[in-house]
Amino acid sequence: MLSLFEIVALLLVLSAVLSWVNRAYLKLPHTIGLLVMALLASFILMAMEIVFPAIGLTDTMQSMLGQIDFNETLMKSMLGFLLFAGALHVDLGKLRDAKWAIGSMATFGVVLSTFIVGTGFWGLAKLLGIDLPFIWALVFGSLISPTDPVAVLSILKTVKMPKSLETKIAGESLFNDGVGVVVFTLIVAIAVGSTGGGHAFMGEFQLAGPIMAATSGASIGVLDVIELFVVDAIGGAILGGIAGWITYRMMARIDEHAIEILISLACVAGTYALAQRIDILGHHLSGPIAVVVAGLMIGNKGASVAMSEHTQQYLFGFWEMVDEILNSVLFLLIGLEILVLGLVPEYALIGAIAIPLVLLARLCAVYVPMKVIGTFKNFTKGAVPVLTWGGVRGGISVALALSLPDNEYKPLILTATYAVVVFSIIVQGLTIKKVVESRVDPKLL
Repeated sequence: MLSLFEIVALLLVLSAVLSWVNRAYLKLPHTIGLLVMALLASFILMAMEIVFPAIGLTDTMQSMLGQIDFNETLMKSMLGFLLFAGALHVDLGKLRDAKWAIGSMATFGVVLSTFIVGTGFWGLAKLLGIDLPFIWALVFGSLISPTDPVAVLSILKTVKMPKSLETKIAGESLFNDGVGVVVFTLIVAIAVGSTGGGHAFMGEFQLAGPIMAATSGASIGVLDVIELFVVDAIGGAILGGIAGWITYRMMARIDEHAIEILISLACVAGTYALAQRIDILGHHLSGPIAVVVAGLMIGNKGASVAMSEHTQQYLFGFWEMVDEILNSVLFLLIGLEILVLGLVPEYALIGAIAIPLVLLARLCAVYVPMKVIGTFKNFTKGAVPVLTWGGVRGGISVALALSLPDNEYKPLILTATYAVVVFSIIVQGLTIKKVVESRVDPKLL
């Protein structure tokens, strides 16, 4: 068994080598290139295992990856730092200007997409003779509907588009993650309550009170949903605001870039950890939303009033490097995880059909909220197709699928999730530039 240091060292070496190969030969966008090569390496290892079973390379990789809890690694270790790094570069003024558009897509849009995907996935399963309860189809809809902020922000670095449109895509991805986890948690609570065996899962998500009653078959009321949303999302935003304010006030008292970088690191780690520890009515605060709000405050207010140009250069440069390194490891892991995910080949067809279903739901999640609140007049021409195609899914969806309790429906959900995520990152990520160039007025680029 490898030690933690050896696992980290191996992942860094693989990330560095494959990044060099991609840069020198393939010349794909960095994270997409890593994912493609990791997938190819996984398929080659599986083929070699069939041809030369005595080598045991696949077993070695599976043993290493089996020691890595992907859900724990991403959701409780890497995600806070990645979200903070992304939020630092978002213009708060432009975010405020687009608050209604972003808010509607990150809330109503996620819920709408959840039910469209869930209903369609349930219907597809029935047509293909797969016994899937409707509530578990909704579980798939809830975990695949939020766009992934890590994947979206990584791909946005490679595409030139109008700043107002970029802000909407980035802003939505930063906030719909927290909302999506709330929706996912509620639906899984109902699902495990209806099928049983979900107490371990509910304990992992640290839910209690009214929501926990779902595991014994009780219904969840509107007030329970509001309570969870207020505590999780709004509570997380308040915590992030307080942490961000304290951090930039500390930075304003000194001018020493090394210490200010250390303070920013402490802000992210401390805020994310505290959000998971604070217990209000049996619920915990949203760590992702908390660090996003803190990052927005430090990247905007903090940069303007608390940092010298010298400090800004070092601090923003440091977080760009953190973002690049963690993204490299994350996308490498997504590609290698195929060796241990337990995907079922028999579900490949429904996984492939789920891809256009998710895209259709994304189109509705963009168009309907915008139509309802009447903000199309404030959108760049071609915004709907760009927002639809730019709604990339990533590691968070895989992590949520892996967190599900073991049951007969998990392999189907996991296989479909992985199919959508891989298509989303590779195909949508590589073609979003062409969509922008074909749909947006060239004068705005």
